[in-house]
Amino acid sequence: MTKPKSEIYQPLSSDVVPRYAGIATFMRLPQVSLEQATDLDIGIIGVPWDGGTTNRAGARHGPRQVREMSALMRRYHPVLNISPYEIANCADLGDAPVNPLEIVGTLDGLKAHYQQLVGRGITPLSVGGDHLVTLPILRALAERHGPLGMIQFDAHSDLWDVYFGGSKYAHGTPFRRAIEEGILDPNRLVQIGLRGGLYSAEDNDWAVEQGVHQFPIEAVEEQGCDAVLAEALRLVGAGPAYVTFDIDCLDPAHAPGTGTPEVGGFTTLQAQRMLRRLRGVNFVGADVVEVSPPFDPGGATALAGATMLFELICLLAERRALATG
Repeated sequence: MTKPKSEIYQPLSSDVVPRYAGIATFMRLPQVSLEQATDLDIGIIGVPWDGGTTNRAGARHGPRQVREMSALMRRYHPVLNISPYEIANCADLGDAPVNPLEIVGTLDGLKAHYQQLVGRGITPLSVGGDHLVTLPILRALAERHGPLGMIQFDAHSDLWDVYFGGSKYAHGTPFRRAIEEGILDPNRLVQIGLRGGLYSAEDNDWAVEQGVHQFPIEAVEEQGCDAVLAEALRLVGAGPAYVTFDIDCLDPAHAPGTGTPEVGGFTTLQAQRMLRRLRGVNFVGADVVEVSPPFDPGGATALAGATMLFELICLLAERRALATG
């Protein structure tokens, strides 16, 4: 299946330029500005910001290292039997504008940036950055598509209300804000892989009251990944949806480079298999967040993040190709 386009972007071939050479872009795709992007299906956007981090900062460096490690990857997916760059036009759109000194201003600026992408019909595939960056992306997408469903792979629910006495914007609060704002449908929100200690026994009460569907890691272990993903597909349904992958859903043995690691998580293979089960979902965007290179200088966590991004770009490309015939 090929995409009939007069010009379609392709990753730089390692037969032409060695993998360690050239400017770092996602999987060595051409980097183009948003103004120059024409006939683009999927845009990869870095969000180098961790102003919502409450403890171990460093995710602002995630997009750069993920791009560097993605140079190790090849373009054809042998399990899904597709090459995303043959069926959709993809490019690296560089980094979104951020202000490391201001939270609300950055969130507003990110929303405006993603509004431009959405207005051009580009499906955003983002790499953070801490998990708060997902909130402005959802805001921009919901303006076009209405309230979204979402599948969230995460060790934490990110449904807390406030931090440090009254701060409503932190990497543990984005989806509470999104539900309150009506841009995320709690009945179509599925959270997979939750684990670790809570602040109190009542921490999940609000999620239950809103109708959020949570699958702690123990439930996934008991029911099996396939059964949980089948139920997730049923719950999200056919409406527009988003998928967000917090790298801390992986066990720290596989992804130590993250701000809030929790032991007892998924292996990278389990995560890949779960993402592959999402074929056919009406995803209008996706992201991978919380890769923090200072805690894993060797880059294994960033490689895991890049690999999950490749799984996601395959899903998004296949969806775009099916939608356009």
